[in-house]
Amino acid sequence: MATDSWINESLYPDWGQRFLVKRELARVKSDFQDIVLFESFSHGTVMVLDGVIQITEADEFVYQEMLAHVPLLAHGSAANVLIIGAGDGGVLRRVLQHQSVQHAVMVEIDGEVIRLSKQFLPGIGGDAWTDKRAEVIVGDGIDYVKRAPDASFDAIIVDSTDPIGVGEVLFTDEFYENCARILTPRGLVVNQCGVPFMQADELRDTSARRQRYFSHVSAYVAAVPTYVGGFMTLGWSAKDAGLTQVSVETIRARAAASGILGNTKYWTPEIHVGAFNLPPYIACHLPG
Repeated sequence: MATDSWINESLYPDWGQRFLVKRELARVKSDFQDIVLFESFSHGTVMVLDGVIQITEADEFVYQEMLAHVPLLAHGSAANVLIIGAGDGGVLRRVLQHQSVQHAVMVEIDGEVIRLSKQFLPGIGGDAWTDKRAEVIVGDGIDYVKRAPDASFDAIIVDSTDPIGVGEVLFTDEFYENCARILTPRGLVVNQCGVPFMQADELRDTSARRQRYFSHVSAYVAAVPTYVGGFMTLGWSAKDAGLTQVSVETIRARAAASGILGNTKYWTPEIHVGAFNLPPYIACHLPG
């Protein structure tokens, strides 16, 4: 039954988006944040955390594919992957599509996000939750990174909220220093850095911070419709500058070998390579 109820996003005080709610599915106040899930008319089921749209069934593939496939295929042989956040399971599912991955650890601080995602967004995580290569931990990613052994991961994928509230600690010096320590010599970390048209300071500040611990700091872009404001930037911090210089042909060969090629809705080898070619209005916020 149609309703006349709208959910307004509260990310920016003076600009945003709203969804007409078909049916509210859940409204939970966890120990960390307010969680709302609702069925929309246009985007399928939508998850909202603290008033900010996090994921929709309709366009989640853009963000999840770019967050997972780009670092793993750029690396080429990532066997051990750490995912921080991403409680909906979409990044975990994409990571496990790579046949080279032997062990994927996912650390999500809010168990309610996992529970509600399994219940109301089952297609996003799919069978990743029961994959024997997956280790899902409800806990603090900061603490996990602090305690993890040196050189224990090939790639770290950080899928957090913006650097306010529960996500703030994932943007600190100590966090990136520990990330560098627990990565292998060709290791890299990617994280969402906001929509630079509206959140340029997020990209600029985190890039400067990461540069203290990684020799190569850059970013790449993805166009996610519900992250309003144009391109979303994904921050890139690597120990090997060559990882962003891999040819389209090599990326295609790696994708074919890993089982990814032809099984994506946004990512392609050409988009992979092209995503690092930033418009000047974004590139100007990266370290020179």
